[in-house]
Amino acid sequence: MEIRLDYTNMMAAAVGEQRGIHDADLNALEPRTRLIHQQLMKARQEGRLPFYDLPFDNDMVASILRAAADLKAEFEDVVVLGIGGSALGTLALFRALRPFYHNLLAPEKRHNLPRLHVLDNVDPAGIFQTLEFLNPETSVFLVISKSGSTVETMSQFAIARQWIGRSVQDYKRHFILITDPQKGTLRRLAKEEGYRSFPIPEGVGGRFSVFTAVGLLPLAIIGVDIQALLEGAAEMEKRVTVEDFRQNPAYLNGALQFLAYRKGLPISVMMPYSDALRDVADWFRQLWAESLGKKNALDGQVVHVGPTPVKALGTTDQHSQVQLYMEGPFDKVVTFIALEDYGVDLTIPGVPGAPELDYLEGKSLAELIRSEQKATAMALARNGRPNCTLTLSAVTPKSLGALVYLFEVQTVFAGALFEVDPLDQPGVEEGKELTYALMGRRGFEEKKQAFDRWNQGVGERSL
Repeated sequence: MEIRLDYTNMMAAAVGEQRGIHDADLNALEPRTRLIHQQLMKARQEGRLPFYDLPFDNDMVASILRAAADLKAEFEDVVVLGIGGSALGTLALFRALRPFYHNLLAPEKRHNLPRLHVLDNVDPAGIFQTLEFLNPETSVFLVISKSGSTVETMSQFAIARQWIGRSVQDYKRHFILITDPQKGTLRRLAKEEGYRSFPIPEGVGGRFSVFTAVGLLPLAIIGVDIQALLEGAAEMEKRVTVEDFRQNPAYLNGALQFLAYRKGLPISVMMPYSDALRDVADWFRQLWAESLGKKNALDGQVVHVGPTPVKALGTTDQHSQVQLYMEGPFDKVVTFIALEDYGVDLTIPGVPGAPELDYLEGKSLAELIRSEQKATAMALARNGRPNCTLTLSAVTPKSLGALVYLFEVQTVFAGALFEVDPLDQPGVEEGKELTYALMGRRGFEEKKQAFDRWNQGVGERSL
């Protein structure tokens, strides 16, 4: 089994009656979970949850592998232009599944595979410094936007296109557009100007898109075994489509997080005890926040619900955040991600002249980090702080594929428990529209006027 969920420390027997979950709580939720399962499977069958079936799209994988083979033979640097769901999954799996310093290794040390750079911001200094580092003749840009109009990504694209065009005659060869299969600016450019392109399947939102060309193409180019990644997701699919939520790790963890929220724990901390898994917490943060943080319930009522995700890193944040988790407000539930096998290990030697360190001699760093995770989990529980642990057998493409799939299903299941739509993000749209207005986009003149009226009305204050 690639992944195991231990929820002992979520229960009242471990953390106390007030914030701990009782078997009666789970029993009371069971009829609702069965109904939700039926609704999810019906939505899947009707094509309204297409992310469920991405691990089984062999034609998509074959086309990505063919393109990746050509691109890694042709280019030395791959640059992802994208934001949010167009970037975070790729970053998480890149960090997990390639050597820690992949981009710093000499070409022969990384088997002549390209380097990967993910530009998920429009900080001019970051964009400028990246372009200064790259060689336009040996760089390819993957431009990722489902709508084809994402202001950050399209701005990056315009700058990169100009930069490449100054040095390379056939500049279109240096761009792959990943976008909606039918509509939007990027799709039109692909059709009219001949850019190479890949579709993001209909109904697959950005934060559920890592198993499409959005994540699979850049990962395949840099040598990640995307077939094993999808194999892990496909194996997890069997576990997370079981109707009995007590036998389904995605449903069970979603239910536990929901019950913790109802008991006054609105902050969800994810704390992997692995450098390789650090950015998985960052990807999950978007998945959990954007899917569940909603003003309106499905019936239109104003509810303002949603757990707030926080990322931490063990053991680093034992020495920064855990003090707050242990003795601060009772408002957090912690999910640890632990590893059984780190792939490598280092033995701790003795230190001459320091007999007080003798207890460490002969032990290993893997033993130490595993002990720290277990100790932190118990200490939190003993202080009435609920927590659970997801343990991976090792960091492999299969285990990461399984973990990503588990979290995606957990999120749509939790959305049903919270009675919100986990696939939309209406709270993001107003900020987008005001940005369009401030940048002078046609059709948003009224938004610009509203912006000016707001500032005049509240009275700007600064120091």
